[in-house]
Amino acid sequence: MKPSRMLRTWVSVIAIATAALARADGATWVQTPYQEQKVLFDFYFDEPDKINSALYWIRSHMNPLMDSPYDQAPEFMQTVVVIHGTEIVTVARKNYDRYKEAVNRMRYYADLGVKFKVCGLAMDDYSYAMSDFYDFIEVVPSAITELAHWQQQGYALITPIVMEKKYTIEQIR
Repeated sequence: MKPSRMLRTWVSVIAIATAALARADGATWVQTPYQEQKVLFDFYFDEPDKINSALYWIRSHMNPLMDSPYDQAPEFMQTVVVIHGTEIVTVARKNYDRYKEAVNRMRYYADLGVKFKVCGLAMDDYSYAMSDFYDFIEVVPSAITELAHWQQQGYALITPIVMEKKYTIEQIR
């Protein structure tokens, strides 16, 4: 092998080894330059209690943007939640004692500017009236039409998938 080719081979080997060692130190933190966001959450669950887990998706969206280095004020975040599954029962005032944790969290987010919208068709299916809901709820004609509307306004659609937790973190870590 010619000396120049051998030198290039050794340089390549050293570069690969150096890269491997650098990776051995762990992951790299990336500070994505997030801008103001418009987000649409589609809540449609087969179990009402799944709304509790889904509300963490809102937290996971808002908290990083409110923290440094982004320091975005929540009133400038544009967040809409459309409710049209079994979780509709959580926003019926008569069910407060059963779903108060979820209601209190939704009220907290509503105070930060999150809009919670209930499907009018689902309201009818459950035989609810508008007066059955909390004051932070807006009733819209149809969830599907509402979802399409907000997407046409440039909102990113997020559909939380809430799975049954089988293991603790300690069991699978």
